[in-house]
Amino acid sequence: MSTLFPALTNPGDEPALTFGDRSLTYAELGAAADALAVRCRGAGRVAVWATPSLETAVAVVAALRAGVAAVPLNPKSGEKELGHILADSAPTVVLVAPGDELPSGLRELERVDVDVRAVGAVADDVRVSDEDPALVVYTSGTTGPPKGAVIPRRAIATTLDALADAWQWTGDDVLVHGLPLFHVHGLVLGILGPLRRGGSVRHLGRFSTEGVTRELNDGATMMFGVPTMYHRIAETLPDDPALAKSLARARLLVSGSAALPVHDHERITSATGRRVIERYGMTETLMLCSSRWTPPDPRPSVRADGEPRAGTVGVPLPGVELRLVEEDGTPLPSYDGESVGEIQVRGPNLFTEYLNRPDATAAAFTADGWFRTGDMAVRDPDGYVRIVGRKATDLIKSGGYKIGAGEIENALLEHPGVREAAVTGEPDPDLGERVVAWIVPTDPQSPPELAELADHVAGRLAPHKRPRVVHHLSALPRNDMGKILKRSLTDG
Repeated sequence: MSTLFPALTNPGDEPALTFGDRSLTYAELGAAADALAVRCRGAGRVAVWATPSLETAVAVVAALRAGVAAVPLNPKSGEKELGHILADSAPTVVLVAPGDELPSGLRELERVDVDVRAVGAVADDVRVSDEDPALVVYTSGTTGPPKGAVIPRRAIATTLDALADAWQWTGDDVLVHGLPLFHVHGLVLGILGPLRRGGSVRHLGRFSTEGVTRELNDGATMMFGVPTMYHRIAETLPDDPALAKSLARARLLVSGSAALPVHDHERITSATGRRVIERYGMTETLMLCSSRWTPPDPRPSVRADGEPRAGTVGVPLPGVELRLVEEDGTPLPSYDGESVGEIQVRGPNLFTEYLNRPDATAAAFTADGWFRTGDMAVRDPDGYVRIVGRKATDLIKSGGYKIGAGEIENALLEHPGVREAAVTGEPDPDLGERVVAWIVPTDPQSPPELAELADHVAGRLAPHKRPRVVHHLSALPRNDMGKILKRSLTDG
């Protein structure tokens, strides 16, 4: 496979990365990444303290240039979660922005400060194969600690090239987004995507509608976001004509990480004339489906081999095999727009394994190599995929994050005031879903309140995993085997 970043072969002065008032050209990025790559050679895996910064982008590019796997770390991770990731991935080095303070769990690693202005000798070519690990990205399961999905170089290349085909994504495009850089949406699509195309990215640091307006008015052509961001845009549009005009200029608006409510689709289209394209993927699969963008003459417009349909994620990308199966694994015989099945996929975009978890890896695949996504969907006669929910009830999608209920339950049970705990999600107009805790208190006369439990969870995991609603119960409903009946909680 050719290099992941052709534009860095003979880099010039074209803009590559912009974070606020700091930026790098391709030549500057190449110099800084090559200088850092020399430090990373032979390091095994390298941890990256993944703040929304130039340093994070340079660090990941350097690791890829050095042929070593990068482990992006969420700077908001709690001590327990971070400790598990470090013990599981065993990095030898942590790459970090100068001046950033690291938690105690990282201080035992060799620290390498990323110098984005470094200039050194061009790094020697490193022999890598398509199957070599590029990233180890930790994803929350429904039970237990996060699992490290090992993403090979070929998955990154094939996914980004498939999206380039679907979206007509070129080096002329300028992407704006404000996504975190410790998961595949913000990092792989939002940073590595523009760099593979030879285009540029402008990162907002923190998402704001004002930042979106500014960058789209200043030449940005594409925007990536999660439904929470588009919901805030939809809420702001009626009183902000400048935002509406800027969005109308965008070539492409893309939403992912969770379903975008139809109501928000409609409000954005009504105010801007633009349709938001949805795409579908997972940490383990990168991108699987998307609507397509085709610019007809004489006036460009967004369409998806017809029109994007609110509530659908389009069709499988080039190279992706996708099927829906019954509970027993039997493929659904036809696309009728009504029959619900679990999505299973095959293709070069898939991860290779869960790190140190051969049991989980084996369970994730069928005997003939199909990955079990756990997502349930229907498929229309023309192939459009419409996701209707999770096979399990324990995955919560909140603010663009996928949150496993099991790890929150485990954290709640560490609180002395909690005897039993269950976690579910419930609809939230801003976040998509909010985390709901159902607890049996140790002392029914003095149950722990929401603020106390939220702080408790946020200190152990990450702030976005904290419960936003708490219900106090005398007992949790269970079946004869002792399993908590969550549907009894949410339906009651």
